[in-house]
Amino acid sequence: MNLINLIDYGFIPTMVPEGASGIPARITAVHKERYELICEYGYTFGRLKTSIYYFGGLEDFPTTGDFVLIDYNPSGDSQIIKTLNRKSFFSRRDPTSGRGEQAVAANFDYVFVMQSLNHDFNLKRMERYITLAWQSGAVPVVILTKADLVEDYSEQMRAAQKIAVGIGVYAISTITGFGLDMLKDYLTPRKTIVFLGSSGVGKSSLVNALAGQEIMAVGDIREDDSRGRHTTTHRQLIKLPSGVMVIDTPGMRELGMWDVSIGLGEAFNDVEIYFGQCKFRDCRHQTEPGCAVKAAIESGELSKQRWESYLKLKQEAEFCEDKEGFLRKKQQWHKELSKWSKQMKKNGKYKI
Repeated sequence: MNLINLIDYGFIPTMVPEGASGIPARITAVHKERYELICEYGYTFGRLKTSIYYFGGLEDFPTTGDFVLIDYNPSGDSQIIKTLNRKSFFSRRDPTSGRGEQAVAANFDYVFVMQSLNHDFNLKRMERYITLAWQSGAVPVVILTKADLVEDYSEQMRAAQKIAVGIGVYAISTITGFGLDMLKDYLTPRKTIVFLGSSGVGKSSLVNALAGQEIMAVGDIREDDSRGRHTTTHRQLIKLPSGVMVIDTPGMRELGMWDVSIGLGEAFNDVEIYFGQCKFRDCRHQTEPGCAVKAAIESGELSKQRWESYLKLKQEAEFCEDKEGFLRKKQQWHKELSKWSKQMKKNGKYKI
C-alpha cells in the first residue's frame, strides 16, 4: 500500500505537540457530526471523540481545512482526538447557541475575494470581505469575474484597486480563460485558497477552470439581478492536479465581524493613517478641533463613503462583541454625527 504524504496537503510536522498520540489528518468536508478526512492511509471518515470534545471541552471543534490527530480505524469511522493549532480561519456566530464563535474554514494561505463585473458588482461588500480576509490571518486577493460579459471594466478595476490597498486585483473570465495566467503565483503546490463571494459570482466555475475539468456543478444566473443559485451545498477542500488546494463554500454571508482590529487596520490603512495626525490623542473624529480625519474629508483627500464604510464595519464588530454596549455608543455617535453634518453643510464643506 502506497502511503500518502500529508505534507502535500499543507501539513507541517511541527504542528503536532510533543508527546501527542494519534496520526495527523486533514478535514476535507464536514457533514454534521461526520467528517471526511485525508491521512497517510488515504481518504476516510471520522467522528469526534465524545469524552474530549463534548464532555471535556478541551478542544476546538474542527472544520474544513483543519489538521487533526486521529485514532485511525481501517474498518470504520476513525476517532478525532485533537484539533491542531490553526494559522488562519474564518468564523461565524455559533448557530446552535446564538453566542460564541464557530470556525467555518481553516488553514488557508490566500483568500480570493470574488466579485462579478456584471450587475452584482458591489464595493461595500468587497470592503467587508477584504477586512474579513485580513483578519483571518491569510492574504486577500481580489478576483473580478465574468470579464467576458463587460466591454469596458476599467472603471470597476480602478474602483476596486482604490479600496484594495496593497493587494492584487485581477479581472478574469473562466469562459475565455482571460486573466487566469495572472493567478499562477498563488496556485502553487501545498498552498490552500479559500473562495469568498456571493452566490453566482463564479466560485465553482473558477475551481473547474483551474482544475482543467468539471469537478463542481455550476448554476445558472438570473438575468434580472445577475444572482445565482447555491451550487455548493457544503464546505469542501479539493486538491487540484497542480497541487494547490481550494476550499469552496456555499456562500459566506453568515461570517461575523468579531475582533477585526487587525483586519480593519490592513484593509483601511488609507483611513487609519490619519489617526496619528489628530491634535488630541483621544480624538473620536467627530466634533473635536484639529481632527485630521475631518480635515481630510473636507479637503476631498479622504472620501466620505470610505470613512463611513470604515465606521460601519467597526460598529458591526463592536455589536458582535457587546450588543448592549454597542447600542449605547451608537445612540451617542448618531447625536455627534448629526451635529457635525449640520455644521459642515452650513459651512459649505460637505464633500463626497
